[in-house]
Amino acid sequence: MYSMFEFEFTSPLFAENVAVDFAPLADYVGAADYLCLFLIAVWGAYCCVILWRRIGQLQFSSEDEQDAFLDEVQSLLAQNKTDELVELCDGDPRAVPQLTLVGIKNRQLSLPKLRNKLTERFQRDVLAELDYRISWIQTIIKAAPMLGLFGTVIGMMGAFSKLSAATEISPDKLASDIMFALITTACGLSIAIPLVLATASTNVKIGRLEDFVGSGLTRLVEIFTTKE
Repeated sequence: MYSMFEFEFTSPLFAENVAVDFAPLADYVGAADYLCLFLIAVWGAYCCVILWRRIGQLQFSSEDEQDAFLDEVQSLLAQNKTDELVELCDGDPRAVPQLTLVGIKNRQLSLPKLRNKLTERFQRDVLAELDYRISWIQTIIKAAPMLGLFGTVIGMMGAFSKLSAATEISPDKLASDIMFALITTACGLSIAIPLVLATASTNVKIGRLEDFVGSGLTRLVEIFTTKE
């Protein structure tokens, strides 16, 4: 009697039965699963680091620092020093200075239109980029446990294949396959769980960024409309 991992081919062309052993294939698939887990772990960590750095580049360290920048914007506009204001904002990667440049180019718009213009640019140029990175992290959170489960299935298939292919087998050979099955599951969870926590922390940072930029945009619109 043959198991699901050992197939019997009976045909007039063959004089004897042929058995297919799944164990060698399981070893190769297992190595590929380890590699995939390693790669998505590295990619997830990379996305988190890039995301945190980007958020840090987009916002002021404190509200006082942002208020001081907006005071300077107001002062330069009051003195009609537009060129100096452009120079001040041009090399600053933070969100509010870049939106100030957009406001300078569109300051002829009415208050509601200017506010909508700046909000749209913030959502399109800033939040969309952050959402792109978060979507990658969320994909890894879902994929890592699935790869771990896939490794579990492959490990158990390899163990049962060895059982079906031999009349006597030492426990250590079965233990290696079972250990692989457990390790891949643990690896998948160990990748997903920290990324879940990192995503929660990132969402808090993004919420704080939105609050900062939102208050800055409100005052920025007031500065441009008052100047007009």
